[in-house]
Amino acid sequence: MDADDRNLLAGARSAAARLPAQDLERARRFYSEKLGLKPVDERPGGLLYRCGESEFALFRSTGASPGTFTQMGWQVDDVEAVVLELGRRGVSFESVDLPGLRTHGSIAEIEGNYPSKGATSERAAWFRDSEGNMLGIGQPVA
Repeated sequence: MDADDRNLLAGARSAAARLPAQDLERARRFYSEKLGLKPVDERPGGLLYRCGESEFALFRSTGASPGTFTQMGWQVDDVEAVVLELGRRGVSFESVDLPGLRTHGSIAEIEGNYPSKGATSERAAWFRDSEGNMLGIGQPVA
């Protein structure tokens, strides 16, 4: 493999998450009512959402996500405020109690976590959507 082969996707225009949904209408309601998001494009097999300069899609799938790892996350300025508001809207946050990773009040302090850019750590929380996909929100800590 030469250098050009190793960098094949480095020049791609963008990358985006694709999340499975067994019931697109149930997922649409969750993303609208709980997260305040509306699709910017709809097709019979999926819904496209934009957040800032990023996008993600929910696609109709007969398979289900295992939900055992973070599949997509948002970077926010105030994780406590977002957790409080999402909780008010009925979102349930995951409790994590692992060596080196424990939530307190739904939020974990994570040393050296990536993808926080220009930060030494991150404050993060996780929840599942209506389809079982594990989603995260994080606030970089300098």
